Amino acid sequence: MADNNQEQNSSGVEENLPADTPEGQIAALTAERDQLAAEKADLKDRLLRALADFDNFRRRAERDRSEYVQFAAMEIVRDLIPILDDFRRAMKVETADKKYAKGIELIDQRLFETLKKAGLEPIEAAGKPFDPNLHQAVDRVQSEELPDQTVLEEYQSGYNFKGKLLRPAMVKVAVRP
Repeated sequence: MADNNQEQNSSGVEENLPADTPEGQIAALTAERDQLAAEKADLKDRLLRALADFDNFRRRAERDRSEYVQFAAMEIVRDLIPILDDFRRAMKVETADKKYAKGIELIDQRLFETLKKAGLEPIEAAGKPFDPNLHQAVDRVQSEELPDQTVLEEYQSGYNFKGKLLRPAMVKVAVRP
């Protein structure tokens, strides 16, 4: 019996009051109310955290899906660039058939415009300062007339795709002797 009284004393003041008295009932109800309020606050906090985690997951999944779609389009455009290069080379060849030459030119224009709508952006190279982030120097020529590290000629066009480098331009660069 002494152990029973000791347990009651250690568990709280409210339990010291008899449950039959109104003060004891009020104390018991207050303790229960405080416990339920604490549980409610804990559950509300956990719910808000779960909602925030879900919202972050949803945003991340949407961003990943968008990047995947953009990456898939980038691969298709990367595969079509050599075809565009072939049409550009075909337009430089002299031919007696003017209708054939005009057809090649029209196909080149339509292909380029379609790729441009998809996000392809040509890199301007000739006459610009050499930028190793955009240009690949395949030839260097000593020149005193032009400023150092100026692009003289473009061997192969370079392209960006929606702001990202898709292919650097292959260029000839002037250097000071």
